[in-house]
Amino acid sequence: MIISLIVAIAKNRVIGKNNQLIWHLPKDMKFFMETTIHHPVIMGRKNFESIPEKYRPLKNRNNIIITRNENYTAEGCIIVHSIEESIEYVKKNLKTNELFIIGGGEIYKKCLEINVVDRMYITHIETAFSGDTFFPEIEEEKWSTEVIMTNFKDDKNPHDFSIVRYNKID
Repeated sequence: MIISLIVAIAKNRVIGKNNQLIWHLPKDMKFFMETTIHHPVIMGRKNFESIPEKYRPLKNRNNIIITRNENYTAEGCIIVHSIEESIEYVKKNLKTNELFIIGGGEIYKKCLEINVVDRMYITHIETAFSGDTFFPEIEEEKWSTEVIMTNFKDDKNPHDFSIVRYNKID
C-alpha cells in the first residue's frame, strides 16, 4: 500500500490561516477530489472541522480523524489517536492500494518526520500568502519529481499553479 500526502502550498510554504484555506482554485479542488476518491483519507481533527459542514465527511472516502481527545466523535468517521494507529487501521481493515494524508500542518510535519510517506502530490501555487500554518521543508534530493499539471490563472482560478508528484527515492 502506498502512503501518499496531498497538499496545496503557496510560494512561501503557507498552507492556511485561522484553520482555513486562503485561496480558491476549483481546478486544484477537482484534482484533489479525483485523486482521493475511493481511497481512505487521514486528517487531523482541526483539519476535519475546517471542512464546510455540508461536505463532511468527504464522500466516497473512509474519513479517518486523528485526535488526542479520547471522547471525540464525528458521524461517519473513524477516530484514532495517532498517525501510526491510523495507518495500522487502514492496513488491517480496508482494502486499498493507496491512502491519503490530507492535513493539516502538524499531521504533515509528523508524517514526514517519522518517514511514512511514499508519495506526495503537491500543488505549488505561484503566489505568496500571509498565513499561520506552513508546510515543512522537504529534502528535495530524497524525491523524484514529475509535473502532472500546470495551470495558468484564468477567470475561475486566480493564481498560476502546478501539481507535482514526488516519489520517494529508496
